[in-house]
Amino acid sequence: MPVERSTTTPTAGARRSKAQRLLRDALAGLTLAAITIPEQMATAKLGGFEPQIGFFAFIGATVGFALAGTNRILTTGADSTITPIFAGSLALLAASGPDTLVASAVALALLVSVALIVAGLLRLGWIADLLSTPIVTGFLAGIAFHIVASQLPDALGIPLQSSSTFDRLSGVYVHVRDANPWSIAIAAGVLALTLATEKINPRLPGALVAVALATLAVLLFSLEDKGVAVLGTLPSGLPRPVVPAWDIDTLRQLVPLALILALVVMMQTAAVSRSFSDPSRLSTDVNRDFIGVGVANLGAALLGSFPVNASPPRTAVVHAAGGTSQIGVLISAAIVAALAIGGGDTLKHVPQAALAGVLLFVAVRIVRIRIIDAVARQAPGEFALILLTAGAVIVLPIPTGVAIGISLSLLHGVWITTQTRVSEFTNVPGTTIWWPSNGTPGESRPNVLVVGFQAPLLFANADTFRRGMRAIIAARQPLSLVVLEGGGIADIDFTAAEALRDVIAECRAQHIEFAIARLVSVRALAALEQFGILSELGAGHVFHSVAEAIAAAMPDDAKGKA
Repeated sequence: MPVERSTTTPTAGARRSKAQRLLRDALAGLTLAAITIPEQMATAKLGGFEPQIGFFAFIGATVGFALAGTNRILTTGADSTITPIFAGSLALLAASGPDTLVASAVALALLVSVALIVAGLLRLGWIADLLSTPIVTGFLAGIAFHIVASQLPDALGIPLQSSSTFDRLSGVYVHVRDANPWSIAIAAGVLALTLATEKINPRLPGALVAVALATLAVLLFSLEDKGVAVLGTLPSGLPRPVVPAWDIDTLRQLVPLALILALVVMMQTAAVSRSFSDPSRLSTDVNRDFIGVGVANLGAALLGSFPVNASPPRTAVVHAAGGTSQIGVLISAAIVAALAIGGGDTLKHVPQAALAGVLLFVAVRIVRIRIIDAVARQAPGEFALILLTAGAVIVLPIPTGVAIGISLSLLHGVWITTQTRVSEFTNVPGTTIWWPSNGTPGESRPNVLVVGFQAPLLFANADTFRRGMRAIIAARQPLSLVVLEGGGIADIDFTAAEALRDVIAECRAQHIEFAIARLVSVRALAALEQFGILSELGAGHVFHSVAEAIAAAMPDDAKGKA
């Protein structure tokens, strides 16, 4: 009997464990569907599409990522972060009619798909780290402004057709006296209820409850007769095939936009994948997840929809609900599919103001107030980057503003690198430690100069390094030994290697020995060997420590001191 118990109990326990996981995934899927339905409708509306197009975006994206992604709880779909970026451009392309809008959106989704899949195959995950926190914060603040501006007419019940942000704001200002109080109450109520439920518990489907209550109010109080605009009957049935817009003029406009979108999607996918790692895996593979989101965009395109993205809030909901696999998100996709295919009349009384309230909630949520406050207090220079990026996204066409933000991020990184200066090191008394001399008590050696450069040696700072070395050597004459303490040098490129070669040659012309110590970076050592500097210096001029370098070059002076 003991043998029988030992063989059957684990199997029963495994079955119970599997059943519990399936139950958690099913509950996560139901919760996700409840949150997804109003959000996808609102995001589609933000892009100028019929609400059911947002459903198809979510369905295609979910199936696509489930097939190719690695993170088992990451969710994808229509995303309010990227939709404003392409909405204006597609609106201009679609001047000839709604079919052109969808065809251009499908072409854009396919281009984004290709860019993401290529990025994943080439393992370009590091590109997602090029955008600094202030730049991303400014970008999101600018996007929030556009979302608010786009939804104010519906929230106020003012019919406006303009697609330009500032024309829309101007129209709101001119017609504000015509605002419908019932629409204002609906939008404000949906916003307040959604904010409240998220604060209580993010797993609560506050947006769905709020939209349902708003719809009930429309029916009970006959608000359509009082000027409240509603969605009306939506087309039902399977998505119809869409031929993408492949003409040269359209592609010329879409390709740069697709590259900007791909970079933003990579940034957000990396953040979501790292923040909500798969419970069944010890680490995430961001590059594989890029491929997964690329296939998700392909899935959205095949269903006649627009570009999609990884979703931080929806993934957080699946994580909080205890989801362990893609079963949960596939269940939510099935629920959304049932609504999209057969629920055209179900949503006909949903007020436009309710969806505006959902998007106003999204705008409030993506503005990072705490980060803005912290950066303003702790790093005023980087706070300027937030303002510049937000201003560029608000004032200029959004793709141009995003491109400027990306450029500012890169320039900020280059600027930091160029600000590194050559610094003198001194010996900490009673030790063999050499440390930067600014504010630290230390001793120097006669005729010996120890210097450091605490940044990668690159083209951006090569001339700064060369001039700094010349100046500090000239100021410390006479010298018989210069030691470059390389502990802070992570890498060296060709231009910087040439600058280092010049410094070595100038030292030798002045009969000064030159040595390198503590160059611990494998990449930097490999670069010195590749560029021939190690062979020029000779094996006797590269050391594990400054003390060792001094002892080798000046044994009598170093004896008993180092």
